[in-house]
Amino acid sequence: MSTAPALSRRAQIMPASPIRKLVPLGDAAKKEGVHVYHLNIGQPDIETPAEFQDAVNAYKEKVIAYGNSKGLDLFLDSLEAYYQRTGLDIVKEDIVVTTGGSEALSFAMCAVASPGDEILVFEPFYTNYNGFAIMGDIQLVPVVTKAETGFHLPSAEEIEKHITPKTKAILICNPNNPTGTVLTIDELNTIRDVALKHNLYVLSDEVYREFIYEGETKSVLQLEGLEDRAILLDSLSKRYSLCGGRMGCVVTKNKELAEVFLRFGQARLCTATLEQVGSAALVDAGDAYFRPMIDEYRKRRDATFEELKKIPDVVCLKPNGAFYIMAKLPVADIDDFAAWMLREFRYENETVMIAPGPGFYATAGKGNDEARLAYVLNEKDCRRAIQIIAKGIEAYNALSPTDMVHERTGVTAT
Repeated sequence: MSTAPALSRRAQIMPASPIRKLVPLGDAAKKEGVHVYHLNIGQPDIETPAEFQDAVNAYKEKVIAYGNSKGLDLFLDSLEAYYQRTGLDIVKEDIVVTTGGSEALSFAMCAVASPGDEILVFEPFYTNYNGFAIMGDIQLVPVVTKAETGFHLPSAEEIEKHITPKTKAILICNPNNPTGTVLTIDELNTIRDVALKHNLYVLSDEVYREFIYEGETKSVLQLEGLEDRAILLDSLSKRYSLCGGRMGCVVTKNKELAEVFLRFGQARLCTATLEQVGSAALVDAGDAYFRPMIDEYRKRRDATFEELKKIPDVVCLKPNGAFYIMAKLPVADIDDFAAWMLREFRYENETVMIAPGPGFYATAGKGNDEARLAYVLNEKDCRRAIQIIAKGIEAYNALSPTDMVHERTGVTAT
């Protein structure tokens, strides 16, 4: 029997998702009757607005035909209305609809960087940035931020140390996944000034725009002087609890870039018709939907943070946005601890799944004592989950070296 040819380099180095790689261990625990609290993934439990399903149910076309590669007019019109309402001067001509924020990120990266080029990113960062960069043969250059400062940005001088002739763009996420950090106006102005000085694009992942509990920030498209080099990456997944709808968009005032995004869109034909029809109706949900949702997440954030601060030696500042806390936990090996929690630890027949920190870094060795915790459960369950983590830390650190025979998980992503 012959041996298959070797796979591509990108196939060999594509990492497993730190958010999903522990799923088989969680599934095994559930089969044993254990209740698993999922703090590992940003899947909201808030109901999707009824307007979405109502619009899909009302769709009467006999054929689900190809749509325009740019997006359906009714969805583009709704996006324009949404942005205008939020104070952004964006019109439908600036928008290309994408299959979630993921495709928007991939389009933007590949539009501004050639194979071998570099994009600066502040770590820890959303883990799938790694995957998009690998698929485009683009090098992510990490700039470290620290838990002790709430993962806010370093100085312009520190950022500039990482810029080389191959640097083409700076990628930011605001509010941030995985840290929950909301960039200040001064920080955004620093990014703008560095980008202008070094002739770089700025890619801004703003999918958590509504999820701000304290502080003031701006969109990248509101930064004066960046009009021709700002790219807004957006998604409806978290905003409307529509993760499975896979609806997003990429936005720019740069006409040449907008044309490139359209051509990329033409290569994959179009995004899903029914999801666009349903999503177009969501603009009508407005503040009546957002206000109680944000109030609910603020309560969850406060509950999660309060319980974390009760654990000795935990390091984290209260995040101002998104629905994540990136915390330093008093364990030596977070990957091993996360797997052990699912495989061996039970507290009153319950345990917790977390997202280990190293997967949110590009720098080897970083994040080994950190975890991203998604407070997407109700307030009571968030408190309970952190209390179980506290019990787990105590039990894990009490193990003798001979007890620590469990191996770090090597399961693949699902």
